[in-house]
Amino acid sequence: MKPANATRMSEFLLLGFSEEPELQPLIFGLFLSMYLITVFGNLLIILAISSESHLHTPMYFFLANLSLVDICFTSTTVPKMLWNIQTQSKVITYAGCITQMYFFIIFSGLDIYLLAVMAYDRFVAICQPLHYMAIMNTRLCGLLVLVSWTTSVLHSLLQTSMVLRLSFCTEVEIPHFFCELNQMIQLACSDTFLNNVVMYFAAMLLAGGPLTGILYSYSKIVSSICRISSAQGKYKAFSTCASHLSVVSLFFCTSLGVYLSSAATQSSHASAVASVMYTVFTPMLNPFIYSLRNNDIKTALKRIIGAPVILGLKVCPRLQGS
Repeated sequence: MKPANATRMSEFLLLGFSEEPELQPLIFGLFLSMYLITVFGNLLIILAISSESHLHTPMYFFLANLSLVDICFTSTTVPKMLWNIQTQSKVITYAGCITQMYFFIIFSGLDIYLLAVMAYDRFVAICQPLHYMAIMNTRLCGLLVLVSWTTSVLHSLLQTSMVLRLSFCTEVEIPHFFCELNQMIQLACSDTFLNNVVMYFAAMLLAGGPLTGILYSYSKIVSSICRISSAQGKYKAFSTCASHLSVVSLFFCTSLGVYLSSAATQSSHASAVASVMYTVFTPMLNPFIYSLRNNDIKTALKRIIGAPVILGLKVCPRLQGS
């Protein structure tokens, strides 16, 4: 096919998971349910943290930011996919595709950076408990989140501007359910050597760096826990970072598994299916992991969920009496 300049491209086609008509209602219902659980679950975490004064600590400040990012992360891809299924259309405009890719890179990067920041927070809390409040002060916490946002935005601007210089063939079909950077580069008709260099270098630097920091933090944490003499002390120290360790393991294992499996099979469809694990499934599970493994969050959620019930019990007798 004859290549056309990227600025002339009007639309792409998102092929999604399956073209079978009988499977579309099942896919729509499944992803709608997962999306609603993700949004409401993470909103409850944010509400619980903001409403309880004793949760206004660095650890829960970072957790609230992670929940907000997870909502935005999922919202960049799932609503468009649901809309396409509902309207029986696969079309996404060129501007819409670039915009989706831009925000996806921002929020996926923020997920990685916030997990690294939370690992550092647990490292200070366990390895330097006497200096924790002095080190993790309000200014540093705000600065860490600001740096995470700034780095993610600049990285996304770089990658998006690199894609804007590419030329695409007409009627481009994307074998994915969203406009993913790697897929966009593979479908370009012009030379993509520089794009691949920038993409892999940025992945090694901006994803490998935080992952190295996380591994280093938890190696120090494990070393500190092993030096604790009492079993109760070890359990208490480990319980403070168990939820975060579970989320880190889930996110990085699924995302690394996606790229390793897709590289091994060279199947775009298999990559799209596997991508659901870290783009939709992991953000959905995060609220459950933190609420089930964290007594403070569980207590706060019980108060929030129980308040309307108690209020209803107080109002109903008055209505009945009137």
